[in-house]
Amino acid sequence: MNVSLRRAVLSALAFAVLPLHATTLLYNARIHTMDPDKPQVSAMVWGNDGRLEALGDAKDLTAKFADATKIDAQGATIIPGLIDAHGHLLGLGMARSQVDLVGANSRAEVLQRLKDWAAKLPKDAWLIGRGWDQNRWPEKHFPTAADLDAAFPDRPVYLERIDGHAAWVNTAAMKKAVKPLDGDWQPDGGRILRVGKRANGILVDGAVLLVSDAIPPMTPAQTREAYQLAFKEAISYGLTGVHDAGVSLKDFKVLQAMAKDGEIPLRLYEMADGNHEALAWLCSQGGHWADPTARLRMQTVKLYMDGALGSRGAALLTDYSDDHGNKGIFVTSPEDYRVAVEKAHGCHVQVATHAIGDRGNRMVLDTYQAVLGKDSATDHRWRVEHAQIVALDDIPRFAQLGLIASMQPTHATSDMPWAEQRLGKDRLKGAYAWQRFLHEKVPLAFGSDFPVESANPMLGLYAAVTRQDLAGHPPGGWYPDQRVSRIQAIAGFTRTAAYAAFMENEVGMLKAGMRADFVMLNADPLTIEPRQIAELKPLSTWVDGQVVYKAGQASTSK
Repeated sequence: MNVSLRRAVLSALAFAVLPLHATTLLYNARIHTMDPDKPQVSAMVWGNDGRLEALGDAKDLTAKFADATKIDAQGATIIPGLIDAHGHLLGLGMARSQVDLVGANSRAEVLQRLKDWAAKLPKDAWLIGRGWDQNRWPEKHFPTAADLDAAFPDRPVYLERIDGHAAWVNTAAMKKAVKPLDGDWQPDGGRILRVGKRANGILVDGAVLLVSDAIPPMTPAQTREAYQLAFKEAISYGLTGVHDAGVSLKDFKVLQAMAKDGEIPLRLYEMADGNHEALAWLCSQGGHWADPTARLRMQTVKLYMDGALGSRGAALLTDYSDDHGNKGIFVTSPEDYRVAVEKAHGCHVQVATHAIGDRGNRMVLDTYQAVLGKDSATDHRWRVEHAQIVALDDIPRFAQLGLIASMQPTHATSDMPWAEQRLGKDRLKGAYAWQRFLHEKVPLAFGSDFPVESANPMLGLYAAVTRQDLAGHPPGGWYPDQRVSRIQAIAGFTRTAAYAAFMENEVGMLKAGMRADFVMLNADPLTIEPRQIAELKPLSTWVDGQVVYKAGQASTSK
């Protein structure tokens, strides 16, 4: 057999055993692609590899892909899969198996929820909850251990504040602390509130570890179950991706096992939890690790600079307006923070830093500038998570340093009832200042910070375009000049969120060659009344061209 004939036979045999490339055509839809070159189409086609092949007019694509499997969208609106650029998946899953204190309007309501939950627990189990917010209560001041002791004299109680930056514990829990809490000392990066020298039951930022470290750790099986709960909730909201802001190496190994078993239905962009084991492991991988399924990757470290505004832990340049003498705290010392940033830079790891207050943000900017040096002009895409209160002259520095502002629209509408009390009017000019960042051409990636806020991105879209609560207050919006357009809001949850994860060629738009990640909605977010944006419901959520969520049904695909 001559060479040419042999090649022809081998080619024919290879063709015979390879599966034909199946395609799917979705039509009869209003598809907002978020691709500036082709913003709206009525049909799209993807292959069995989960990548889009063509988008355009339904008639043209039907003729070109005559053998494709057809899906009639029945006039539904489709947008790219939504990406939450800052959430806490394990925290979301754990919150679903603990006492939910979100929305409690008084200490009495908190206590009643705790009593109802405790009735279902074993006698010696810790009572754990999350979501209390003293700003919702009539007296608006922190509670104490005494408020819990009468109802729970023996059972240890640990209750995380809604922002995750403070804990309310009872005396039984304080007795189990890793070291005595009374005295006149304070832990690094945290604060124990006391009456005289006696701890009163409120722990802020780093101090929470003194009690939380005494709670029995979750088993890998419990961790896996918590992640499963979080995934199920996320895809039901139309999320096809989450930037998971801080994961330990132990928990990441659980995620790796889940990815291997096909149990992750959306794309997870994991951040190592500070200068610890996960960062060391990531450095050993060359600064980047990705699962073959493209559902799990890590190339970022999440660091903390300061605390939160609600617990007065955010680091401010001048005193809190409602707490003179208090400028907040650095959760990480500037020296240790610099070491961590330098380590990440040396390992080619993207840095993402939590910074709430204007002093916290300035310290991050100063450190980034010092460590990056000439590398600030490279495609590093370092991030500031929250960038919540920023001095006006610091905002242009984000663009100068090539940074991404990772912000959460619902933080503004949650904080607006009391933010002015904390900051005064002048500082609010640089608070939740979305348009000021956009004006300086700073990429704005949107998220929710769930479970601090709801994981539902529709609430984030609504808050971004209105700056109002769900009751429509205040009329016209809170500092309405900082509202964003609907396209800008969707971009924050799609294109820019993808860019913030180095995934702009994979997801964030619906475009030939990119992944078929999209959400089918019951109405068009670009045309409905603003208040209706918050009520948008996903009819289905798709990842890699497969349905992972359908309204009224269980997940149909891994």
